[in-house]
Amino acid sequence: MTVREINFDGLIGPSHNYAGLSLGNLASSRNAGAISHPRAAALQGIEKMRGNIRLGLAQGLFLPQWRPDGSWLAMLGTDIANADPHIRAAAMSASSMWAANAATVSPATDTADGRTHLTVANLVTMAHRSHEWPQTLMQLRLAFSDTRAFAVHPPIPAPFGDEGAANHMRLSERHDLPGVEVFVYGQSGGPFPARQHIEASKAVARIHELDPARTLFVQQSEAAIAAGAFHNDVVAVANERVLFTHEQAFADKDAFYAALRHALPGVEIVEVPASAVSLSDAIRSYLFNAQLVTLPDGAMALILPSEARTVPAVWNWLEQMIAGNGPIRQLHPVDVRQSMANGGGPACLRLRVVADPKDIDPRFLVDETKLDEIGRIVEAYWPEAIAPDDLADTRLIARIEQSWLTLVDHLRLSGDLLP
Repeated sequence: MTVREINFDGLIGPSHNYAGLSLGNLASSRNAGAISHPRAAALQGIEKMRGNIRLGLAQGLFLPQWRPDGSWLAMLGTDIANADPHIRAAAMSASSMWAANAATVSPATDTADGRTHLTVANLVTMAHRSHEWPQTLMQLRLAFSDTRAFAVHPPIPAPFGDEGAANHMRLSERHDLPGVEVFVYGQSGGPFPARQHIEASKAVARIHELDPARTLFVQQSEAAIAAGAFHNDVVAVANERVLFTHEQAFADKDAFYAALRHALPGVEIVEVPASAVSLSDAIRSYLFNAQLVTLPDGAMALILPSEARTVPAVWNWLEQMIAGNGPIRQLHPVDVRQSMANGGGPACLRLRVVADPKDIDPRFLVDETKLDEIGRIVEAYWPEAIAPDDLADTRLIARIEQSWLTLVDHLRLSGDLLP
């Protein structure tokens, strides 16, 4: 068995738009009403995946969801033509592209039954995301259908908010060895809601049958949430034995660090001090919403948004870091501007799964040839631009639906995913 980390990226869908639906996500609010570019957005995401493959990383793909979500609208007693504008925008949202919110994943080495467990996130805090989970669950059950290797669970029930891997970290000496799982939850106390509830985190840990001695529940700092860190992955990221974090990410960092060092004695904590990089600069640049990955030669690299270069304090600190002898040795900036403008960086776009690729449905794994084919479909079918007022245009809706049908048919998934 060859177990490795596979990053599953969400392909940015043809309905990608800037409706500003996500309270607490400063980029989403700042760009509300702007014209989006779905075709460029999807091609940027494809190029990021292509870059990861060229670095020697395994790459998977989740498909956009069917939009507009007519089933959800019907439950509200309306349809896309008659829905109130904010409901219409929620039904058209392409936010499932942020695969870090698809599920929480515990590898087989961490679970009592020796299977990889995935629990789909309920995303109940935000209306535009709360209706994603049925289609996400459908894709997860297809991609990870081998019940000898995987257990795919439905969402934690409301009202306990669960935002998936964006509030979950795993540390281990190597991906294929038992790890320490860290669930980060929030407590409301500022202008924005805390989206991850401790009750949901504890429920996921129980369902995944994790070892309590290697499972930590850590509170995110109210300062981070108030500054716009709507998920933990905006202020911290982990990979194997390394935790890369902002000084102000956690409510009680000293207790967390002590517990982590006890559970994983070889852990390396790379902390960025607030005196060098403020929370505001960290969130504006999405410094921590990077993919921290282990390359085939064993070196660690940060795949981070190109915006990190534009914030002097951030880029200066990064250059000093890789000039030293710490565990993170390379920086790879990527252009995901369309996603960033809606509040999601490289780490938001991917879900990490540690598994044997042969156990996964190959339709959800990609190489450069497959990405080329998907790219040609995007170039031919995805809308070039969408303004908020376009969301009621029947011609646009027809184009979005045809784009999805063409992609799903090409990937031989139309018999399994048709709405």
